[in-house]
Amino acid sequence: MSNLAEMFDLSGRAALVTGGGGLLGTQFCRTLAAAGAAVTVVDIDGENANQLAAEITAQGFQAQSAPCDITDPEQVKAAVEKTVNQYGSLDILVNSAALDPKFDPDKISEQASNAFEEYPLAAWQQALDVNLTGMFLCSQAAARVMLTQGKGVMINLCSMYGLAGPDQRLYQREGQPPQFKPATYSVTKAGVVGFTKYLAAY
Repeated sequence: MSNLAEMFDLSGRAALVTGGGGLLGTQFCRTLAAAGAAVTVVDIDGENANQLAAEITAQGFQAQSAPCDITDPEQVKAAVEKTVNQYGSLDILVNSAALDPKFDPDKISEQASNAFEEYPLAAWQQALDVNLTGMFLCSQAAARVMLTQGKGVMINLCSMYGLAGPDQRLYQREGQPPQFKPATYSVTKAGVVGFTKYLAAY
């Protein structure tokens, strides 16, 4: 039987990771590169994307950065084209980019405690735009390439909160004002589950 390195060898494959400069995306990029894939690090934070691509390249692996706002169709198209132009294909799409108030408090406007009854429409719309519309745009752009190639893999990152509501007691701290996991997180993660099922059936 093949060893693990052979089983998970991605040599000759090209991967694009959205949210590549984030907490999880960074690890996805490093792991894919170590497995032999040529990686495009896509992130709205261009500096983080550039730094990670440089770090991976310095370790002897293939990586490039593509600063990108995944809610902008033209920027998404450019990131996919950059991958294909540089590596000759797009074999793996990892949809990791998402807004999470725990890690992105500065990117979500006027959320306060995230209490449902006071949750601002602007924050709701922003989460839908990034967590769902962004994933749709990236998947659509990648699908065009993968259908032409006749192959490809899409990996959509979700959460247990896409299947079950959060236990809000976990977010309370003694002596501190109440805090809540926002409705947008559960709603968009549930949307990811539905979107993934749709793509698999399609």
